[in-house]
Amino acid sequence: MTDIVVQQPAGTPQQLFMLHHGVGATPEGLVPFGRRLAQEFPEALVVSLQGPQASDLGQGYQWFSVVGITEENRPERVAAAMPAFVKAVQDWQARVGVSPEATALVGFSQGAIMALESTQQDVFLAGRVLALSGRFAQLPKAPHAHTTLHFVHGKADKVMHYGYTVTAAEHLVSLGSDVTADVIPFVGHEVNQDVVDTAVERLLGHLPKRHWEAVHQAAEQDDTAED
Repeated sequence: MTDIVVQQPAGTPQQLFMLHHGVGATPEGLVPFGRRLAQEFPEALVVSLQGPQASDLGQGYQWFSVVGITEENRPERVAAAMPAFVKAVQDWQARVGVSPEATALVGFSQGAIMALESTQQDVFLAGRVLALSGRFAQLPKAPHAHTTLHFVHGKADKVMHYGYTVTAAEHLVSLGSDVTADVIPFVGHEVNQDVVDTAVERLLGHLPKRHWEAVHQAAEQDDTAED
């Protein structure tokens, strides 16, 4: 199995959505969510990627091994996996002719860890990162100024506690980053309809902070010119 293209627009894609599954899963698992994204963003290319390694869990794939993983060694494993992750994103961007600004990285669980941690690289990869039941490997620095981060997490998640989302969001807000965070009651470690609906609502309805700032700056310049 390889990457799955969920939607290929007839013309040149205006956006690129890249979906990244969790450990022990396959690209097929996020195809239903990809189909919803395709409905909402008909001019986007939507692709569900396959993790580069066979999973140590005996089925599916992974971005990095979780055997013997700890809070201390997780950042090292993520860092080791990051060059291949970055290359995959850039290869798809080059293949379809979509800029980082028009790219959204979507990740579930381990895929969300990779997507979030990619915002800590020197290279600018995506205008939006959507983390479903995810976390940072460690509390981050401010991401690129043109990156908006969306967190969606089930409050009943027993695999990855929702507190990671709350802590990261509060930390990022204190750094002046553009962040939304939704914690959904009675939802576990899953991508169910409530998660999908919330994620789509954020992608469609949230005006990035940089756009607000641009409008505000333009208004101030107009006021100055009138004076």
